[in-house]
Amino acid sequence: MKRTFFAALCAVFIAGVVQAQTYILDKTISLPGNAGYDYLSIDQVNHRLYVSHGTSVNVIDLETEQPVGVIDSLKGIHGIAIDDKSNRGFISDGKANAVVAFDLTTLKTIAIIPIEAEGPDAIIYDPFTDLVFSFNGESSNSSAIDPNTLKQVGTIKLGGDPEFAVADGKGKIYNNLEDKSSLNVIDSKTLKVIKNYPLAPCGAPTGLALDSTNHRLFSVCRQNKGMSVIDANSGVVIATLPIGAGVDAVAYDPKAKLIFCSCGDGTTTIIKQQSADSYNVIQTLKTVNRARTMALDTRTHKIYLSVADFEPGTRKALPNTFKVLIYKQQ
Repeated sequence: MKRTFFAALCAVFIAGVVQAQTYILDKTISLPGNAGYDYLSIDQVNHRLYVSHGTSVNVIDLETEQPVGVIDSLKGIHGIAIDDKSNRGFISDGKANAVVAFDLTTLKTIAIIPIEAEGPDAIIYDPFTDLVFSFNGESSNSSAIDPNTLKQVGTIKLGGDPEFAVADGKGKIYNNLEDKSSLNVIDSKTLKVIKNYPLAPCGAPTGLALDSTNHRLFSVCRQNKGMSVIDANSGVVIATLPIGAGVDAVAYDPKAKLIFCSCGDGTTTIIKQQSADSYNVIQTLKTVNRARTMALDTRTHKIYLSVADFEPGTRKALPNTFKVLIYKQQ
């Protein structure tokens, strides 16, 4: 009798925890323009959201959740990296084969930095080396850029087509290779790949996130519709969990112990980290078809996804329908 009561009490407690972490739609922010979209990035210091949008970047104030500016006149952008130390942001302009530097306060363009590569896509700032790294999809390499001199200072050969990357802040950068279904470990000081981890059963990895405390990487993969947990020290795949189709991004919330996987099929899979090696899916959040890119505000625990409405059965976006969807804990 006591065991039955205890089991029931535990079930109620677990249900309460899951309910408390259920995500719902909070609001929608409409943005101008009809171009394509890619990465979103958050400046946690200045509380701003940067949304890539064709040839421009839409900037949203996260305090008011209202648009406050646009960085435009680019050729075809992908990602945005934030360097609060220099008060500069950096945009990967894939069609220009350049990285565009801008002022975080004024949003004015400071410099257009040509790189010795084609197709810059993902882009990150590494605080350990104080360098910005673009990951160049058409050249299978990464360009290292000094955010102070605004010059390219090196190139890293990656051995495959790079997707998302993340820095641990201690001298290592991790980067998914989509065509190789593997993950590179990069020494950000020597600008060399020092290890490569196979990710099977993960196929065609895209998004990547890091739990720096437990040294766990979270890689989301399109071919097997899964999120794999990898030991960052050994490269061992610890677990693989089912997610939606057409995944692009993944984000980790270290306080809530939640992992978010945004998928093009109109779902975001939310996974609970019970411990470093134990995980379970707690919610399949219904979003909108093609809402596959995402950013997480670790301060408010909200997630932001960009998307447009499309003509049924086509890839043609309907005019004036681009927006950012905001989801919050219920």
